[in-house]
Amino acid sequence: MSPLSTIVLLWLGFAGSHLLLSSGRVRQRLIARLGEQPFRGLYSLVAFAFFIPLVITYFTHKHGGPVLWMLPHGVALTATVYVIVGFAFVLIAAGLMQPSPAFVVPGDATPRAVHRITRHPVMMGLALIGLAHLLPNGGATDVAFFGGLVLFALVGSVHQDRRKLASGDERFRRFYEATPFFPLTGAAPSGLGGLIPAAAVGVAAACIVRYFHASWFGG
Repeated sequence: MSPLSTIVLLWLGFAGSHLLLSSGRVRQRLIARLGEQPFRGLYSLVAFAFFIPLVITYFTHKHGGPVLWMLPHGVALTATVYVIVGFAFVLIAAGLMQPSPAFVVPGDATPRAVHRITRHPVMMGLALIGLAHLLPNGGATDVAFFGGLVLFALVGSVHQDRRKLASGDERFRRFYEATPFFPLTGAAPSGLGGLIPAAAVGVAAACIVRYFHASWFGG
């Protein structure tokens, strides 16, 4: 099997197992039989079973296969990638520091700070990281890996919304109606002062990852 096919199949297994295990009926039945913590352990084991070989396969075959596009690697492209990734890290940091009703462990249902930008800051941050890496990397295995990350984040967010809405949680419904899906697509965000600590953490994390990028991930 080619590396490209392996990456695609592993993404399908990773995403499919996530969607299946997190679906309302399956999740409830497994929790009833196993308990909350054992279920989370099973969920994590299945995720690692797909994600670890996915990452290993990609990094063993980076930039493999036919080149689907090749943008000029200049200042403009570099600056664009840095801005997108920096914003993505801010969203992820803010989402972890300020969990919402859509998070694994539900948080405050009042839209504040980052949730004025998107109700799925962590997932949208991952999607933006994938998108940013697609710009300078047009090899088939690159597109499969980073494109898979974008699709997983978007489909996972839609699935999460539908599952929460189907549960009849009115707190989440109000949160859903007051927050945009894609970043910066709703009304002009307000009350962003609470985003400053997360922005500092996110920018710092982005700078650290960029500094060690070559030694951790290669060029």
